Amino acid sequence: MSLLKINDLKCHYLTDSNTVRAVDGISFEIEEGEILGIVGESGSGKTTVAFGIMGLLPENTASSGEILYRDEVISSLSESEIDRFRWKDIAIVFQNGLEVMNPVMKVGVQVMEPMVRHLDISPDKARSKCTDLFRTVGLDPKWMDLYPHQLSGGMRQRALIAMALSCDPKLLILDEVTSALDAFTRKEIRDLLVGLQRKNGYTMLMISHDITFVSSLAARIAVIYSGKIVETGPVKDLLVSPLHPYTRGLVHSTPDIFVYKDLWGIPGDVPAGDEFRGCPFSPRCTQKIDICKKASPVLMPAGDGREIACHRGGIAGILVARNLSFSYRLPDGEYLQAVDNVNLEVREGEVLAVVGQTGSGKSTLAHILANVIRPECGEVLFMGGNVSGENYGNRFNGIQIVFQDPFSSTSNRFTVFDAVKEPLYINKIGSNGDRLQMVKNALELVRLPNNDNFLSKYCGELSGGQRQRVALARAMVMEPKLLIADEITSALDVSTSANVLRLLKGLQNRRGFAMIYISHDLSLTLKIADRIAVMDSGKIVEMGNSHDVMLSPSDEYTKRLVGSRIGLCCHNHPAL
Repeated sequence: MSLLKINDLKCHYLTDSNTVRAVDGISFEIEEGEILGIVGESGSGKTTVAFGIMGLLPENTASSGEILYRDEVISSLSESEIDRFRWKDIAIVFQNGLEVMNPVMKVGVQVMEPMVRHLDISPDKARSKCTDLFRTVGLDPKWMDLYPHQLSGGMRQRALIAMALSCDPKLLILDEVTSALDAFTRKEIRDLLVGLQRKNGYTMLMISHDITFVSSLAARIAVIYSGKIVETGPVKDLLVSPLHPYTRGLVHSTPDIFVYKDLWGIPGDVPAGDEFRGCPFSPRCTQKIDICKKASPVLMPAGDGREIACHRGGIAGILVARNLSFSYRLPDGEYLQAVDNVNLEVREGEVLAVVGQTGSGKSTLAHILANVIRPECGEVLFMGGNVSGENYGNRFNGIQIVFQDPFSSTSNRFTVFDAVKEPLYINKIGSNGDRLQMVKNALELVRLPNNDNFLSKYCGELSGGQRQRVALARAMVMEPKLLIADEITSALDVSTSANVLRLLKGLQNRRGFAMIYISHDLSLTLKIADRIAVMDSGKIVEMGNSHDVMLSPSDEYTKRLVGSRIGLCCHNHPAL
């Protein structure tokens, strides 16, 4: 039997100007002894869920749906009736102790107050129990006689946990309990909660924007966005292979999960008010389609205890390569198998890196995927169509490739304007005036000047870094859904390389296109890639999450490749 069950809970805040749908049709269950985490950005409705369960919503809230505790509907109870459940059955730990606690009452008195009121015990017994509770949460009982402002943030949080435990509740709601704490205190609170759950079997509902903290405790996670649950599932599955684009964005924005990767948040903001009708995430989504603007998706089973609310069934595939092979004929008549039965998939909005030694077949594979060369066998499908017959490189929202050498990929005889405009001219896209504006927009995207003086410069007058950014602008002017970057920083110095790569990743994050990044530089790859495919002698020998592949490689070739990195970082430099 579920300890707590939520059925279609809606909590809308009514204001003079609009209606804020803070919680907009949420359903979930918590089994006895389970820890469920609810995660999402600020403003997604997490705390409103907690207040709805506790019956603490403000007067200007219109609410509907059912909240059941041990199969008893508590959402329709009066204030006095629901007060019977507070503290004794359901208790909450708020996020900011300094605001929640009464500044003119001693801490011990505040912890004892629920016991005196709900357990009907004497003040002496309450004080004795308070002393035990302080020791349980790792506080010296002497702090009972001090005021909240005399305690540190971590100590106040422990006191609030003691208060929540004061009446031996069955369900603990923890609302952002570590949001204002330092890393050391955060771990102490985490260890305290782990110990309490193991000793007493508490059922917990953990609410936080901190996925790392929640994942260290919870068995399941529900991801909430704009008042709706968009994905649920077991913690490990959800972190390793998120299904919803929003979940992926949260995971990739969490430094403790991708410790070597640059942080890139999700562009845009959570919608406010009552104006949105379709999927609330669609304005920020990299894979939206027409129906996303018209109807909100329903949370549906996705196998293995997972659920997702997405019209496309989760993160969709954008390119699929099947059984690709290609060989070069050498001068002596022999054949070199450059690509050997390669299979891979690229998903919407992700960065897939293909790494390997020189001669492993990476660039040949890139050229096949971009339809620059035809494979001897196999096929490449892009958004359901065959790359070889659909000319996706000649249309908007198709495939574009940026080549390795900026000096040979743009002609010295072309001006900057001619080089960036050429794809538009060849494919008869736009009028002359339209093309000029599109070129200027593309140059602005790659942080190059777009004035007449720069437009009239010849490519031969530019530096290597500028020339590579012109090549990138040439690709971006076609607004690709998939960009293939083939060793684009190998001919550049380290500083220019870092600037170009950061620019490229920033564009990918803002525009949401998928990217295949070809490289032999493992360190750079680890900074930007979501997944890594390792090539050796034309074959993909290993593929997976970038950190798993590089930090815990399973294939012997990958292990040698990772071990071949030279140089000393500042953390392991020997004493001189």
